[in-house]
Amino acid sequence: MYPIVKKRQLSEKIFLMDIKAPMTARACLPGQFVIAAIDDKGERIPLTICDYDREAGTVTIVFQIVGASTWKMAGLEEGDAFFAFAGPLGRCSELIEENSEALKRKRILFAAGGVGAAPVYPQVKWLHSQGIETECVIGARDSSLIILEEEMRQVGRVHITTDNGSRGFHGNINDCIRNLIEEEHKQYDLVIAIGPLVMMKYVCLITKEYKISTIVSMNPIMVDGTGMCGACRLMVDGQVKFACVDGPEFDGHLVDFDQLMQRQSMYSTQEGRAMLKIQEGDTHHGGCGNCGS
Repeated sequence: MYPIVKKRQLSEKIFLMDIKAPMTARACLPGQFVIAAIDDKGERIPLTICDYDREAGTVTIVFQIVGASTWKMAGLEEGDAFFAFAGPLGRCSELIEENSEALKRKRILFAAGGVGAAPVYPQVKWLHSQGIETECVIGARDSSLIILEEEMRQVGRVHITTDNGSRGFHGNINDCIRNLIEEEHKQYDLVIAIGPLVMMKYVCLITKEYKISTIVSMNPIMVDGTGMCGACRLMVDGQVKFACVDGPEFDGHLVDFDQLMQRQSMYSTQEGRAMLKIQEGDTHHGGCGNCGS
């Protein structure tokens, strides 16, 4: 069992929890995720690792209520425990493996849409610990949905943007990025975008226009987390990839977002999943990611 040692409500439907999971805390890196289950009959839920404390043996997760399982999860309190908490899974951020001196020469902008601020935070925090300062745009529909702003400001420069103008820049993340480049004359070598698919798609369209390398995270499309279900199948530069075992990060300019969003719409129904299985044949799922199936 994996006890909840801290719980905090970030907004009406978004919660933060610190989970006692020493083995995961010792091994995890920014960009990876875990699979959690409330009980032995519960749904296996992929969750981004928002933070970790190796000494305390805790892993921080942030989740939004979107269905029955996350609604039940939100009802857990400090002292309650998860039945399963497996990880770390997926590949760590490419930044972790890059030469630190090369990183220090890069001007990096993070774009965090909604709950996407959770997977962005550990990367910004890690870069800060390496002496690398970054900027981050945190965007949401309105100010009540802005999360982790205080934590982010401690490790990087933050720009807030809201669709309705209730806080910060009036507009979406894409508008804010264009404003930073054109009005504030900012220059960036790399943009890392994490958030809803449609948001990442349009960030990539903007950065392609300005010839800025862009990384996107496919955390939002995971279900199983091991490649078995086929939910996170996507096309990257014409090749079949699975976000949970090949990612979750990919070159955003190579991702076929239109095909991916159409596929996600089909995958949401039983009939659609059956059709995708027929259409995609042997590439419908990727096995465990280690056996070559």
